[in-house]
Amino acid sequence: MPQPVDDTLIRDVLGNARTIAVVGASAKEERPSNFVAAFLQSRGYRIIPVNPGLAGQELLGETVYGTLADIPHDVDMIDVFRKSDAVPAIVDEALERWPDLKSVWMQIGVQNDEAADKAEARGVKVVQNRCPKVEFPRLFGSAKVSEL
Repeated sequence: MPQPVDDTLIRDVLGNARTIAVVGASAKEERPSNFVAAFLQSRGYRIIPVNPGLAGQELLGETVYGTLADIPHDVDMIDVFRKSDAVPAIVDEALERWPDLKSVWMQIGVQNDEAADKAEARGVKVVQNRCPKVEFPRLFGSAKVSEL
């Protein structure tokens, strides 16, 4: 059973991330993955968009990658905008690509306890069914990540 999500965990995850891979990033401004990524970027995080249909294009000033394995940079956190049943494969790919991954964030409506347990067993912090665009201002106000 995954660890319960509380404000201490969320503060730790958001305070220790600097680069975030957004899995399921969309070029459509009205999509949650787009405006959440833009919000996080405005708070000082580096966003790495992941979407196989947009691979090679640019989104929010960053190159879009088709898979997590394609990203040439280290990331601290993955933020998942995919259906819950897609999460285990995403977590497996992330853990293989980044043995020192710090956290997995699953957006509102996204939860997979099996994948969460697997990540936590590797020392990765997991937040499920929450949105960083909601949690960041609630916990940190208008701060930027460099101020945390």
